[in-house]
Amino acid sequence: MDEIVIDAQGRMNKSVESLKQSLATLRTGRASPAIVAGVEIDYYGSMTPINQVSSISVPEPRQLLIKPYDKNDVKAIVSAINAANLGLNPINEGTMVRLIIPALTEERRVEISKQARKYGEEAKVAVRNIRRDYMDLIKEDDDMSEDYQKKVIDDLEKAVGDVIKQMDSIVADKEKEIMQI
Repeated sequence: MDEIVIDAQGRMNKSVESLKQSLATLRTGRASPAIVAGVEIDYYGSMTPINQVSSISVPEPRQLLIKPYDKNDVKAIVSAINAANLGLNPINEGTMVRLIIPALTEERRVEISKQARKYGEEAKVAVRNIRRDYMDLIKEDDDMSEDYQKKVIDDLEKAVGDVIKQMDSIVADKEKEIMQI
């Protein structure tokens, strides 16, 4: 396979990983530390992700337990979770914060599924942009013969098709997980 296609596949795989990270932040009705991964607290003047200033555990399927390394950060964690608008009510237990993940309503599940599809579409657009960039690069290369250009373009199209199928599968799995009661 041509270096151009291999390079393009590397960039497309990064888009797949980005999609997986985006989908991990969606609530599925079960507790996951990824739910609070994007929440940052004011930690001595700089914004720091919660998972860098505390340990996050899942003691029960619908519960998260956040234990800050510094007990003085409990109030900052509670206010950051409230400000993040996650739809969760943090419970301050003195030295730790407990988050009870409520069961999702059918309406909320559909809404989250739509968000998952939106993330999937954004990732596909990123892959198509990568394809466009590499197509332009291939067509601008005067050193390639016409036949070789067609072969490289076919390889690139096959790689794009494979990555888009993979993304569709990832999104479908996430939607199934979200809709599961």
